[in-house]
Amino acid sequence: MFSRLTSFVLPAPARWAAYAAAACALFALGEIDGQRRAGQAHIDYMSAQAQRAVAIAKAQAKVVIQTEIKYRDRVKTVYLKGETIEKQVPVFVTTADDNAFGINAGFVRAYNAAWSGDDPGPAAESDREPAGIPLSEVAETDVHNATSCHAWREQALAWRDYYQRLKRETDITP
Repeated sequence: MFSRLTSFVLPAPARWAAYAAAACALFALGEIDGQRRAGQAHIDYMSAQAQRAVAIAKAQAKVVIQTEIKYRDRVKTVYLKGETIEKQVPVFVTTADDNAFGINAGFVRAYNAAWSGDDPGPAAESDREPAGIPLSEVAETDVHNATSCHAWREQALAWRDYYQRLKRETDITP
C-alpha cells in the first residue's frame, strides 16, 4: 500500500496545500483543546469561589451566633441592673429630700443643653428660680440615661467584637 502512495506524485502546489490543510487541522484541534482547558480552568475557579463563599457564610453564621449569645445577656443584665437602681431611688432620695433641695431653672437649662448639644446661652437671673422638678425625678432620669449609655456601650463593644471576629474568621486564603 505504501508503494502505491509513493508512486503517486502530487504537484508542488497541491502538496503545499495539503501541508497547509494538515497544519490548519492540527491548529484547530489545538485551539479546541485550549478552549476546553480554559473552560475547565474557569469551572475550577468558579467551584473554588463557591466553596469559599460557603466557608465564609458558615464562618459568618458562627460569629453572629457567638456574638449574639455573648452580648444579648450582657445588655439584658445592664437593663435589669438599671431597673433595680431606678426602683431604689425613693430609698436614696426621699420626699423630705425633694422638699429640702430644689432644682433650679439653670440646672434644667444646662441639663437639656448637654443632651441636645445646643449652647444654653448666657446665664440669666431666671436661672436661680425653682424649676418645680423634684430631686427624685432628676435621679430617676439620670439612672435611666446612665442605663441606656451602658447598654449602648455593650452594643458598641458587641459590634466591634463582631467585626473583629468576622474579619478573622473570613480571612480564608485560597
